[in-house]
Amino acid sequence: MTPFDDHERERWAGRAEAYARSFGRLCAYPAEALLDAARVAAGTRVLDVGTGPGTVAALAAARGATVTAVDAEASMLATARAARPAGRFAQAVLPRLPFPAGVFDAAVANFVINHVGDPRAAVAALRRVVRPGGMVAVTVWPHPQPPLQRLWGQAYEAAGGPPRPDLPQVAADRDFDRTPAGLTGLLRGAGLDAVRCETLSWVHRTDPEDWWAGPAAGIGRLGLLLDDATADLRWRARHEYDRLTAAYLDADGLLNLPTAALLATGCLR
Repeated sequence: MTPFDDHERERWAGRAEAYARSFGRLCAYPAEALLDAARVAAGTRVLDVGTGPGTVAALAAARGATVTAVDAEASMLATARAARPAGRFAQAVLPRLPFPAGVFDAAVANFVINHVGDPRAAVAALRRVVRPGGMVAVTVWPHPQPPLQRLWGQAYEAAGGPPRPDLPQVAADRDFDRTPAGLTGLLRGAGLDAVRCETLSWVHRTDPEDWWAGPAAGIGRLGLLLDDATADLRWRARHEYDRLTAAYLDADGLLNLPTAALLATGCLR
């Protein structure tokens, strides 16, 4: 494990409820496409890594798949178990998956690779647990960032927030470009074949207060940037958030934020 992994464990501790209210709804959008890409159907033995509140696991179970779901954060697992009782749930941290090699037909990771300190080792772990002919499917946020993801940095900068070179980052020699080429290269480097990547684009519709609840609870880039910030900087950031999001409000008072994700799949020959 890396210092980045240690930071992630600390960052997400006890934050399942805030995540489910804010970012969880955003991250749920690609779930069906992720399962389609991994060829998850009735009878498929699927491992859902980083299950969070259990959204992907529940959809896989609804397809008749045999589901095993893991997450590094205990509060996420408790939420997933309570809402989605079907399937097996266990605590595990990538790349340390406590399963023998080749026991699953598919392994999926919905916005998980962007939360590990060694993405190459993480994808290699997903490949290890699938059988020959099995599928691995992952999603990540792209770069350049769509408007939704740019919003957080824009609000912080407009509020006069100071640069934060101290923020934990994945080591350069372990990282990958958040582009289709970078993500497909990551999967090929882990030994997967027939690798492909597509860009999913959509508009995230959400209540402004729910969307702010994530950063207010320390989740996401703005939550990280505001860690240990003064009350005045936090107030200014909220003011700038309201100003910047005004253009995305519809007649119902909901935000309509354009966003996108990269979905990549590979097969173990």
